[in-house]
Amino acid sequence: MRPGPRNLITDVAGMRVGNAHDVALRSGSTVLLGDVPFVAGVHVMGGAPGTRETDLLAPDKLVQEVDALVLSGGSAFGLDAASGVADGLRAAGRGFAVGEQRVPIVPAAILFDLLNGGDKVWDRNPYAPLGRAALEGAAVEFDLGSVGAGFGATTMDLAGGLGSASLVLDCGITVGALVAVNALGRVCDDDGRFFAAPWEIEGEFGGHDVGRLSPTWEPYGDTTPGQSTTIAIVATDAVLTQAQATRLAVAAHDGMARAILPSHTPMDGDLVFAAATGARDLPDSVWDGLRLGHAAAACLSRAIARGAFTARSAALSSWQERFGTR
Repeated sequence: MRPGPRNLITDVAGMRVGNAHDVALRSGSTVLLGDVPFVAGVHVMGGAPGTRETDLLAPDKLVQEVDALVLSGGSAFGLDAASGVADGLRAAGRGFAVGEQRVPIVPAAILFDLLNGGDKVWDRNPYAPLGRAALEGAAVEFDLGSVGAGFGATTMDLAGGLGSASLVLDCGITVGALVAVNALGRVCDDDGRFFAAPWEIEGEFGGHDVGRLSPTWEPYGDTTPGQSTTIAIVATDAVLTQAQATRLAVAAHDGMARAILPSHTPMDGDLVFAAATGARDLPDSVWDGLRLGHAAAACLSRAIARGAFTARSAALSSWQERFGTR
């Protein structure tokens, strides 16, 4: 497997990503937009999730495709970013047809960044405008690090951020990951070596010798439940049913566990969406399906490290500040 030409989730043809953030608010939103509706699934493994419209992603539900997926800061307030995206899609004539009406389907997940020092006092929820701005800026090229949903993100001891990565399987199927890293846990050891280092390709997050990772540590005891959360999307151009997309999301969580220690805690709302455009058939539904899940996990590990590697300092110092000169 090799990275796609951009090493971004948008190497999956037909996908675009938009980011918007507010410097004073120290928060933002990110949207994954399909050129046309796409199949999606979801799997939650954290103990403190915040979501919108995830129930309809179950394989037995009426709606089988979505128009966009949203990742946002802002805790429960950030779910309103999806309303801004839905408004923009409706204005463009997108959405599930119900008689003469169009209802855009926009599942969303949020992370907690309300205690990162930004101006969190408002009379009107700011996230719908951020979602609309992210939608309007959606493109195949986008920045990583302190942008969009990752703008105000943190890990246990470093700034978090928005990360992405991609892989092309030998059969020609492409898979990519997009993640907002805001974890209770750590993404690197005391020497700055990313836990995702065994899966690094071409120095994409520093190219440091893996050496002997030293992940032994204990989480701080002053973290309140719900103050963290890593939220992600894995996407592919393969033909998948909703059930298969759900399995892809399940497999991708392995990548989170490899890159963040600990992950999936009771205090995180860790969640992975999966998206499939259906442009390419899987040559072997069993073994290529297995390879697809493995690739999604590897992509997510790399994307998590890239998000922290490219982040700038905010509430916490960045990886670049602490380890970049070593």
